[in-house]
Amino acid sequence: MQATNTSLSTDLVREFVIAGHGNLDKVRKMLEENPELLNASYAWSETDHETAIQGAAQVGSAPVATYLLEMGAPLEICTAAMLGRKDEIERRIREKPDNINSKGAHGIPLLPHAAWSGDLELVQYLFQNGAKTGSSSALHNAVTRGYYDLVVWLVENASPDLDSKNFQGKTPLSVAMERKHENIAQFLRGHGANE
Repeated sequence: MQATNTSLSTDLVREFVIAGHGNLDKVRKMLEENPELLNASYAWSETDHETAIQGAAQVGSAPVATYLLEMGAPLEICTAAMLGRKDEIERRIREKPDNINSKGAHGIPLLPHAAWSGDLELVQYLFQNGAKTGSSSALHNAVTRGYYDLVVWLVENASPDLDSKNFQGKTPLSVAMERKHENIAQFLRGHGANE
């Protein structure tokens, strides 16, 4: 749609935000050439804006997020969750309890961001404090990374849809099999998951 920073071309901002989804080399190169891209936001629609660090957070790209933070990007709660920064999360929720309902780019809730970290205690903390939405996406993220203990906890406690499909149209079981996470695939099958 368009970029929120008018001194930058919309296409350039879009390219940078897309690179933020995991292409660290491209992010570095683009930021060196155009430092003002750091916090530039691309508007996918009127209500859906995204920065490169938000893109990194939603796909679990810790290297890109860490680099952007080092360059001065703000640490939002969803990024902190993806990076497993439990102390930071707890502080923010203590200071403002409604932060438990925070959402990142594309309206993705806090729980799926935390699942990227693989930190079971962080996911449990968020869930026990009210972050109940996004359990199916959290399951997908945990399966993708092969976090067996987190997968088990989510299935047994967070009621995710075991047959939900990710953006590629794949179920958690399909992803587990594709990534050769045999223990996760066996566990999911045992709980009635389908390909």
